[in-house]
Amino acid sequence: MSFFQNLKDKFTKKNDQDIYLSGFRKTSQGFGQKIQTYFSGKALIDDKFYEDLMIILIQSDLGLKTSTKILNITKKKVISANITSVADALGVISEAMAQLFTGMDCDVEMLEDRLNVILVVGVNGSGKTTTVAKLAKLYKDQGKSVVLAAADTFRAGAVTQLEEWAERLDIPCISGKANADPASVVTDACRTALQENYDILLIDTAGRLQNKVNLMNELAKMNRVITKETGKIPDHVWLVLDATTGQNALTQAEAFTAAVSVTGIICTKMDGTAKGGILLSIADSLKIPVKFVGLGENAADLRPFDVESYLYSITEEFNDVG
Repeated sequence: MSFFQNLKDKFTKKNDQDIYLSGFRKTSQGFGQKIQTYFSGKALIDDKFYEDLMIILIQSDLGLKTSTKILNITKKKVISANITSVADALGVISEAMAQLFTGMDCDVEMLEDRLNVILVVGVNGSGKTTTVAKLAKLYKDQGKSVVLAAADTFRAGAVTQLEEWAERLDIPCISGKANADPASVVTDACRTALQENYDILLIDTAGRLQNKVNLMNELAKMNRVITKETGKIPDHVWLVLDATTGQNALTQAEAFTAAVSVTGIICTKMDGTAKGGILLSIADSLKIPVKFVGLGENAADLRPFDVESYLYSITEEFNDVG
């Protein structure tokens, strides 16, 4: 059985088929369908095949580095396996993409019988605060007790936005006055979460990348506060990235990873862009696992990231090349 057929068989047994296909439709149209259009009816694997493939990979926002790696893996496998069919070669591309996620744990595990602290970081406009609210709903629906901390105190409306979400979800939210020290909000939230035995504390933070020194100092201070109050560093530090920004999201990620030890990526607005290839670039360049993807506007559209579902959703059209 080919890798692509195996991928398809696994995908058909998953529960999130429809939302993944819908959420990545624009990426599929910009990548999978373009592959289909370019290579349908072509039998020869030659230099032109690889040149065209490279162009499509770059146009799909994989970036030069990741596109080159996928191309080289594909070319090596095609030669070693003596593959002569274009359709079979496209199956190798799916396999090459999958290799970029090797060794990455995209699952999220919450420990039982103690507080799990989640620090959520990201630039303003990435959908960070809304994502915090969606995560809160996700965990509440799983039966977890959740408390929010509105520590993005310097952005106008951020605290109010999270408080409104908290009221809608019937989840407590710890907040301070406008322009208050974010660390003081985190201190209050940690103490409340511990005293009242909450399962999960979700902390919304500021994302002022224009002053990287302040950002680093602020996040470092929050880390110290969390360690002091809970006796441990945050269990998870998740970076929220806006998929519609493409390779700019990778630049943002590099800046944040220099400021804090990011343990996972949440990529929002996947349904609104053809740049879904950015997830491959993130996996290749940052070696940080993607934990969740935003596949629509509704709270339920924030889904745990599944590598197989993602790969099949963006390469579904490969099946029609022959």
